[in-house]
Amino acid sequence: MEVKDNTSQPSEIPAIASKPKTHHGLILFGLALFFLLLTSRFNYTTQAPNFIKWLSPDETANYTFARLYAQTGDLRLFEKFNPLVSEIIHPRSFRSDNGYLKPVSFLGISLIYGRLAVLTSVDLIPYFTPIFGALAIVFFYLLVRELFKREVAIVAAGLLTFFPPFIYYTSRSLFHNVLFISLLIIGFYFSVMMLKFEKIMSVRSDDDRELKKKTRLAEFTNLRSYFIYPSLAGFFLGLAIITRTSELIWLGPVLFLFWLANIRLIGVVKLVFFICFILLAATPALNWNRTLYGSPWSSGYPEMNASIATLSAAGGELVKTTIDADLVVQKQVVAKIKKTLFYFGLDYRKSLKVFFYYFFDMFNWLFWLATAGIITFFVKFREIKARQAYFLFLYLIASTILLFYYGSWDFHDNPDPAQFTIGNSYARYWLPIYLGAIIFAAFFIVQLTSLAKNKVWIASTRVFLVAVIAIISLDFVFFGSAEGLQVTAINQQSARKEFKLVLEATEGDSVIITRYHDKLLFPERKVIVGLFDDDAMNRAYRTLVGLMPVYYYNFTFPKKDFDYLNRSKLPTAGLNIKKIRPVTKDFTLYKLIPFATSTPATTTPK
Repeated sequence: MEVKDNTSQPSEIPAIASKPKTHHGLILFGLALFFLLLTSRFNYTTQAPNFIKWLSPDETANYTFARLYAQTGDLRLFEKFNPLVSEIIHPRSFRSDNGYLKPVSFLGISLIYGRLAVLTSVDLIPYFTPIFGALAIVFFYLLVRELFKREVAIVAAGLLTFFPPFIYYTSRSLFHNVLFISLLIIGFYFSVMMLKFEKIMSVRSDDDRELKKKTRLAEFTNLRSYFIYPSLAGFFLGLAIITRTSELIWLGPVLFLFWLANIRLIGVVKLVFFICFILLAATPALNWNRTLYGSPWSSGYPEMNASIATLSAAGGELVKTTIDADLVVQKQVVAKIKKTLFYFGLDYRKSLKVFFYYFFDMFNWLFWLATAGIITFFVKFREIKARQAYFLFLYLIASTILLFYYGSWDFHDNPDPAQFTIGNSYARYWLPIYLGAIIFAAFFIVQLTSLAKNKVWIASTRVFLVAVIAIISLDFVFFGSAEGLQVTAINQQSARKEFKLVLEATEGDSVIITRYHDKLLFPERKVIVGLFDDDAMNRAYRTLVGLMPVYYYNFTFPKKDFDYLNRSKLPTAGLNIKKIRPVTKDFTLYKLIPFATSTPATTTPK
């Protein structure tokens, strides 16, 4: 993916990176500002100083630890009662070890946003992702401009600005994915820029001012190429890696192939700076991994820790069997590595089915425009530059890995598994696939509109096409999905009332057992994610009843279920349950009390 196909034969006149055309710069600034304001609006309207709540356990954990890191410099909360009850007092996306609550996630977003909050304010944490998303639009333009040309870049930036998953997961701003993709775009841009090189000319005369000027410009270009760009590329890619380390499954091969194709241009000096700054960016996360999980390479995900251990052992075994030329054992080891890498499984049919729903069906305009762009790309192959062909090659590799890696697994963020909505994880995990498709969609739009000879007609047609796509996209992200931002904002308003009623009916030192409302009630109340179907958990609840008020908040029990709990299930653990109050049409607050041989009549729900 070389920036210049003739870089090995540098020109006598140094070429400094071209600046955007003035009108492109204004358009780009307008797009980024519009995106920033649009995606900040969701948190601004749904949250308040006494109600900063998130729609998923991951967002809750990321916000909690980012804020905690900004305020205390720590990534742990201590819950003194947890060692007494098998560490069950914590929300989802948290884990408890010896009473310490820790993230079950990658640490990058908490460390980055926590540090930025120290420099600014913790009140800005919900708005950091919109800021990074706006920056991503700018650097997406710059990156595409280096790979293709300005016209493709500005159309691609426009399509990205209005792309539904990019808007949705920037508005829901404490997921990792938009921060990851933003850091990745910035890192890719500087990676491409570090390939630039200019020949430094010898100055023969003190009077040759123009020659001196060109020589100084070339020296400055090479200074950036050798030191500044590799450092920035490594730093931002390092931040991306600690934000979503699992993405190394495709990012690692892409970076390796990028280096292999440009090995001579990158050389030793650039590679050293690049790697050093990746490590510099990753060092805080590595240190905290050691502190929290016992090893720099461990994380809050037990499955990933087991995978790393398996891969490490299998790698050594593969080297040994290669030396011994034991083909049978080699095949077994390769199969073990494949199974470990694809711990979601590898299901081609399911992956293609998911691809149909979350790309072909959900964003059919992008699918067809990108497909037309790739076809046009091959039709015009003689006009295509080497860096563009190599970009397509890397994109197809990354997309294939992402398609089968995540497509093989079942994600049901929506409680209804039959629903295919923007709120399901595929729409955020496949952001790299979508963004690459946007580039080829923009390529096709530029090629198609260039058939007109009049510049006004060309520009007007491009603006019209992007505007139509923008209207379709905004309608979809706000109103066209069961989890659209408009519906979600209304639900948040209802959740605020629900939150207030539950807090009014419970003591500040109480613990609430719940199934889905941990993200709403924590940290104002201690929470346990549980039901009454586990006898060991029920006995733990009884222990807590002797220490603090214990409540249960979930779907309202039918009378027969309520009676079963009080007469059969809970008494075996020394408990009874009584109704406190209905909170919504479907949910009721109950309280656990020590078992009584005769349950008071007031405990029977009306």
